[in-house]
Amino acid sequence: MWFSPPKNIKTLIDEQYRILDDAHTKLSKIWVDDIVLSFGWWTSLFMTIIPWLVWFIFRNKESKTRLLLGGLWAILISTWLDYVGVTMGLWRYYNKLIPLMPDYISWDFALMPVTVMFFLQIKPKANPFIKALIFASMTAFLAEPLFLWLGYYHYSGWNSISSFPFFIVIYLIAHYLVNSKATKPLK
Repeated sequence: MWFSPPKNIKTLIDEQYRILDDAHTKLSKIWVDDIVLSFGWWTSLFMTIIPWLVWFIFRNKESKTRLLLGGLWAILISTWLDYVGVTMGLWRYYNKLIPLMPDYISWDFALMPVTVMFFLQIKPKANPFIKALIFASMTAFLAEPLFLWLGYYHYSGWNSISSFPFFIVIYLIAHYLVNSKATKPLK
């Protein structure tokens, strides 16, 4: 068919998928043999569950849906950015909670969105740019170096200074989504 890629392109792509499948099989074996139930695995599990438990207890119940919208944005963008960074070889993770999930589920699905939601919830009328700078500073210059030092991941072509503007944008977009007048109740 004229709209389908030529056979040679399909063959080249199929070969790359075979390489990816082989790499995933090898990584899954490493996970089963060396990662699951290790100290790093347990800390990743706790860092995935505890932030959500804390948020559930201390969340602003009247604003929980809007806050979850900001948290969902943080999950989606941090997962996508992690995918891009790992794929481009800019960093790599060493503690995988579940082999079929994104590389660092504790960060992308718990620490990042819950931290964003708490920042949104605390002093909601404060200047969002100042809050974004505080959030980005804490994340890029405290959290990232801590997890680097603990050995949870490694920068092979990145640094915390490069992360800083991304964290500012993540927070500001979450702030906009949560405070948008565009979201109206369903009728």
